[in-house]
Amino acid sequence: MQKLKGLIAAPFTPMFEDGSLNMGMIAPYAAKLKKDGLNGVFVCGTTGEGMLMTPDERMAVAEQWVEEQTPDFKVIVHVGTTSYTQSKDLAKHAQKIGASAVGCMGPIFLKPENVDNLIRFCIEVAAGAPELPFYYYHIPTVSGVWLSMTDFLEKAQWAIPNLAGIKFTHGNMMEMLQCIRVDNGKWDILNGFDEQLLCGLSVGVEAAVGSTFNYMATLYRNLIGAFQKGDIERARDLQFQSVRFIDILIRHGGGVIGGKPVMKMIGLDCGPLRAPARNLSTAEFKQYEKELNEIGFFEWCENGKLTER
Repeated sequence: MQKLKGLIAAPFTPMFEDGSLNMGMIAPYAAKLKKDGLNGVFVCGTTGEGMLMTPDERMAVAEQWVEEQTPDFKVIVHVGTTSYTQSKDLAKHAQKIGASAVGCMGPIFLKPENVDNLIRFCIEVAAGAPELPFYYYHIPTVSGVWLSMTDFLEKAQWAIPNLAGIKFTHGNMMEMLQCIRVDNGKWDILNGFDEQLLCGLSVGVEAAVGSTFNYMATLYRNLIGAFQKGDIERARDLQFQSVRFIDILIRHGGGVIGGKPVMKMIGLDCGPLRAPARNLSTAEFKQYEKELNEIGFFEWCENGKLTER
C-alpha cells in the first residue's frame, strides 16, 4: 500500500434548503479542490455529516465523488456507523465503485471498552472492502472511543490484512509520534487537526485530512513548503494564520457548523446543516463574515497571500 501524500480535504455534503442532497454541486466542488492543489477527499466523515445521512444517501454521495476521482485526486470513503453490518455494506459499495480507500470511526454507541473489542468491530468493516486500504478514524472527542492507538496498530495488523493506518484527529502528539514509529514507520498516520499541522509535520506525518483545506488550501501548501525548505519561522507564521482563523471558526460553531457557512461566503453554497446541528442566523452569519474580513481571510482564499493585519 502506498502512503498518502499532501492535503486531503474533508468535504461538506452539499444540500438544498429542505435538507435533500444537492448532487449537482459536487462536480464544481471537486473542480475547485483540484484547482487548489488538493490530493484527494475523505467523504461522508464528520465534516460531511455522514452519520446524519441514510446508507443510500451516503452511497450516492460516494458515487458522485468517485466520478471526480483521478490518479492525483483520491477518494477515501468514510463508512463508519454504529452497526458493523451496515458499515461493511458501505465498504463493499466503496470497493465496487472504485474508491481509493475506506475509513471507519469507532462506534459511538456501546463504545468498545478495550482495543480488542474495537479491533473486532474493525475486522468486520474492513472485510467488506478487502482490496482497499483501511484507515481507522481516531477522533475520540466525537466518537468517545479513547483507546491507545499504538496498541491498536500493534494488535490490529495481525487481524486486518488491509490495514493501512490511522486518520489521527487527536491532540496527543506524543501518541501520534509513537504511532508513526510503530513497526519502523510502516503505518500511514494522517494528521487530523488543521491547527496542529506543523506539529504533525514535525513528528513525521506526510499527509493530512482537514475541513479548512476546503477553503484555505494555499495557506497550508505554503506551510508545508516552508517546512520542507527548513524555513520554520515562515511555517510557524503560516500556522498562526490558520490558528487565528480557527479561533474565530470555533467561536462560530466549529469545523462543521462554522465551516459550511464559509463555503457560502466564498461562492460555493453547500446549503444548510441537518438537525441536530444548528444553522447560523442571518445576523450571526454577517458578524462571522465581518470578523473573517478583518483578519484578511478572503484574501487568503483568493490569493493565498499572507496578510499583515
